[in-house]
Amino acid sequence: MSSQWNIPTLAQTRTVYAIDLLGFGASDKPIGYAYTMEAWAQLILDFLGEIVQKPTVLIGNSVGSLACVIAAAEAQNSLVEGLVLLNCSGGMNNKAIVDDWRIKLLFPLLLFIDFLLKQKGIASFIFERVRQRESLRNILLSVYGNKDSVDEDLVEIIREPALDEGALDAFVSIVTGPPGPNPVQLMPKIKVPVLILWGDDDPFTPLDGPVGKYFSSLPSKVPNISLSVLQGVGHCPHDDRPNLVHEKLVPWLATLST
Repeated sequence: MSSQWNIPTLAQTRTVYAIDLLGFGASDKPIGYAYTMEAWAQLILDFLGEIVQKPTVLIGNSVGSLACVIAAAEAQNSLVEGLVLLNCSGGMNNKAIVDDWRIKLLFPLLLFIDFLLKQKGIASFIFERVRQRESLRNILLSVYGNKDSVDEDLVEIIREPALDEGALDAFVSIVTGPPGPNPVQLMPKIKVPVLILWGDDDPFTPLDGPVGKYFSSLPSKVPNISLSVLQGVGHCPHDDRPNLVHEKLVPWLATLST
């Protein structure tokens, strides 16, 4: 989660830990490592067991959200007391969403891109273009509903880890690797309270896609799950319009304390 807005707000009532998953942000990016959703989930569980050592609310966005779902489904000894999912991904990459007509249409292209990215020279060329400031700015503008949130600081926060040694390997492994467990199979295992927050202007995991439709259907079927759709918000609600997230998240967290 974005530390600028979210950590100070949440820290008023709770202890907050913010970790970068392996391959992202300031975390290590080991050369040749094969990234998987399961490995990220295990990292979260190890962190809870070794560092936090008490029941914890897991909050994640996109792929981080799915990693939290996997971790919560596997958690032992009541390590997880709640789950907050922001625009949860259906997999580590788009190849997971094969029942979405948009992905079916593009699936041959996705496989071809995988093939190209496994050629080191081509992958390096593509990655060099992607991590340019202007490219990153355009990508961010396409996934943020609130365009004012896409400032130079955000572009630099995203760009800096992409310059790390091992960043290219991480990029290729994540885009071309196995999509991992599907949240549709995992959510029935989750018995703790769940808050789902979803930006209605998300091009990556749209509400009318199979993953969005599935999560939208849960609150009417499962008593421990609640959903709030955030208007005019894109793929990263916590940074796009953090005030809207806090309006839903802070009161929900208070219910857990009681």
